[in-house]
Amino acid sequence: AKKKKPKLLNKFDKTIKAEIDAAEKLRKKGKIEDALQAFESLISKYPQSPRARYGKAQSEDDLAEKMRSNEVLLKAVNTFREAAELPNAPADLVKLALRRRAERQQFLGRMRGALVTLEKLVQLFPEDISLKNDLGVGYLLLGDNKSAKQIYKEVLSIVPNDGFAKVHYGFILKAENMIAESIPYLREGLESGDAGTDDGRFYFHLGDALQRVGDKDAYKWYEIGHKRGHFASVWQRSLYNVNGLKAQAWWTAKETGYTDLVKTLERNWKMIRDEALSVMDAERGLFAPEDENLREKGEWGQFTLWQQGRKNEDSCRRVPKTCTLLDRFPEATACKRGQIKYSVMQPGTHVWPHTGPTNCRLRMHLGLVIPKQGCKIRCANDTRFWEEGKVLIFDDSFEHEVWQDADSYRLIFIVDVWHPELTVHQRRTLSPI
Repeated sequence: AKKKKPKLLNKFDKTIKAEIDAAEKLRKKGKIEDALQAFESLISKYPQSPRARYGKAQSEDDLAEKMRSNEVLLKAVNTFREAAELPNAPADLVKLALRRRAERQQFLGRMRGALVTLEKLVQLFPEDISLKNDLGVGYLLLGDNKSAKQIYKEVLSIVPNDGFAKVHYGFILKAENMIAESIPYLREGLESGDAGTDDGRFYFHLGDALQRVGDKDAYKWYEIGHKRGHFASVWQRSLYNVNGLKAQAWWTAKETGYTDLVKTLERNWKMIRDEALSVMDAERGLFAPEDENLREKGEWGQFTLWQQGRKNEDSCRRVPKTCTLLDRFPEATACKRGQIKYSVMQPGTHVWPHTGPTNCRLRMHLGLVIPKQGCKIRCANDTRFWEEGKVLIFDDSFEHEVWQDADSYRLIFIVDVWHPELTVHQRRTLSPI
């Protein structure tokens, strides 16, 4: 069925259609300031005209985009509401105005305001399922998964095959660690091809869920995600990327260009180890458990010195020599998309295959206390072993997996560095992760 053109004119606006069309024509041609003026003079003549008010909101919206001004955008957000609240505003206009208002509120980070707008829409147009779906996203953006889950349950009880609701419902189940339960929803939602389902996160989580239940179909979905342009490759599945960076799982020190840092770590490994051991002896509790739900089983603790390019002064007071040593290497300490930390893993630990968030960093592992056997790391399809006093370098945006089946703990020092091909400007301006 062809989409019906929305009806934006009420009885009165039909009588001033020529004037409205003239103003709208200016907006469509990109003469935004002129259009805004034209709509404003229409409003002063006809303050009760919903269409003129809506035109003003759209012009402000366009102007905000052109000027990159949040201030102007706030005006638009306000005018969209005014247009929707005028008496005799046509239903189509109300819906379009409030929908756009919610979108722009979300863009401005005003998630609570957006939620109020979305709730109003659902109340006004209870039969429009797509508005319920949007409301669910509104809750997710606020971090209220419980309310979002309820909304998607309702949608699926009315429209059992709604792909958008399915992927989002599956996404929430997966976040609740209901791995097996999330799979059919994510899979069927993606298979539906419905608008809003073709998102890298859904391929990412479906593949991850399949891997965790031991289903080889995972790679089929990673392949589709890659073909759809969400992943750089089947192995490299980070979602916050800079295009065109050299992509390989394992790196040599020479290839990174950070040979000075690597030599310094390897020369001083015993001092780095001894400071770590003193922290471990003093207070096991300083090592925080890994909290990203990456373990199938076992114990894995971390003690962080730098995070997102910020130094943790408290932690560094406990390992002062190590921190002084690292202060000379901004490629590591200023890496806003990485960390510098000790990582201790107890026997009987298995870390699920997983992928880091970004291709903008490389990860160095310096072996500090490595049991004779039973510890290994796979990155892509290549498995390596740690050695005491030696640095391994890999790109953690590639799938990797860790096994610790030794009879004592494994201790390493992790140093993330900027991907060597990033420019100075990129290093300065990339958002932290």
